[in-house]
Amino acid sequence: MLAADKLQLQSTLKQQATALKEKEFNLHHNNFMTVGTQAAVLAGLDVTMFIEFQPPPNEEWPFIVIPRVLKFVYYVCITSAFCANILVVSQTTILSVLGASLALRGPDGSMMTATDGLYQERAMVFKAFAVGLVLTISSVVSVVWLHLHWEASLACCLVALGTMMKMRSTYQRIVKKFDFDESLTVDFQDIFDGPAAIQAIPVRKIIAEGLRGMGVSSGSVSSERSAKGSRAAGMDLNDEEIALVRRQRMLNGQQSRFQTV
Repeated sequence: MLAADKLQLQSTLKQQATALKEKEFNLHHNNFMTVGTQAAVLAGLDVTMFIEFQPPPNEEWPFIVIPRVLKFVYYVCITSAFCANILVVSQTTILSVLGASLALRGPDGSMMTATDGLYQERAMVFKAFAVGLVLTISSVVSVVWLHLHWEASLACCLVALGTMMKMRSTYQRIVKKFDFDESLTVDFQDIFDGPAAIQAIPVRKIIAEGLRGMGVSSGSVSSERSAKGSRAAGMDLNDEEIALVRRQRMLNGQQSRFQTV
């Protein structure tokens, strides 16, 4: 009876500790969805600006080099902005899908691994979004000189530059207002290491345990890897291992269906 009560208590603690970590996971997941949606809108705007823009002929300018330089700057900025926004959309989509899949369907401790992974990847996503936003406004600075007279071009250019400076000052003001010391943040590590006894499992260890559980030795994987050539030294995942795990899972699924029949 006591052993059953102990197991029930441990299960309850694990469930409650995982629910606490799930709140942090949902926070990062919603942030990625918000940034990805805004990046998709900007990407559509960049495509429209790239396709619909019809620059005047170079012969209308007294010096041909001026419109060529302006067109070069414009198309480079708008193309780079589109690529940066598409990069944000792809990153947020992959992180949301794979992170949620690992947190829900992974082994014990996968919620911690997925949450920490989303937190580590957020800086790169936010930087790419900022680059796409700045390049979109920079393309406006160059395109006004191609369409308008110098008086209107100068006024529009000053407005665009003032908007960029206002965005920078607003960002610094908001970050300063909501900034906090990361060392003082709420940490559940004492709960996970203590009563809940939940340990985050690295992804490579999950793959290795899956290979051993299916009866595949590490020597066979090493031999296949050496036969096809060595990978880079700093890679965490291996394509042959992933393909081998998937192939073995398909075989196990076919065997279970035959046994059911």
